[in-house]
Amino acid sequence: MHKKILVAALVATGLFSGIAQAADEGAFLVRARAVHIGFDNGQADGLGGATVVEAKDRWIPEVDLSYFFTKNIAAELVLTYPQKIDIKLNGGQLGTIKALPPSLLLQYHFTDLGAFKPYVGAGLNYTIFTDRKNIGATADVDSSSWGLAAQVGFDYLIDKNWSVNLDVKYIQMSTDVHLTGGGAKLGKVDLNPITAGVGVGYRF
Repeated sequence: MHKKILVAALVATGLFSGIAQAADEGAFLVRARAVHIGFDNGQADGLGGATVVEAKDRWIPEVDLSYFFTKNIAAELVLTYPQKIDIKLNGGQLGTIKALPPSLLLQYHFTDLGAFKPYVGAGLNYTIFTDRKNIGATADVDSSSWGLAAQVGFDYLIDKNWSVNLDVKYIQMSTDVHLTGGGAKLGKVDLNPITAGVGVGYRF
């Protein structure tokens, strides 16, 4: 029993030490990024043959907030404002929808490489689709989608607070295409973007 208590105390001491060190370095990290979204545009079912629905790649602004539980473990909330996605059908413009795709990821930061601070992360993406009836008079898309998200990246410290950042994510994002008014499903578009971003961070 005494050994179990001692082990628990040592684990707790190590955890609280990590939290204290994260607090000394600043528990919060805010980043602003310019991000390029490259959509996969896969057709999971339906919409086959000559009918191809695809979303146009684009650049977006992105802001994220990270909280460090310890010097190595952090959670990151990734935010942007609703983005217009151009939908093309067989090479021609079909219409536009808007997507708001916040993600929440749990990260591990490698901290023993000096100013170079690489990290990996995994979590969930929740995308809200709006203006869904703007892709023609007869079709619309689902209102939302859930998917997994994964990332790799690094921060390079300029000083105690400021850093530059490079980040790449893979996000599962898909939506069903229906006849307008909740009609028959026409197919499913797997957007599944890869995002590549560059930006600056401030830790406090």
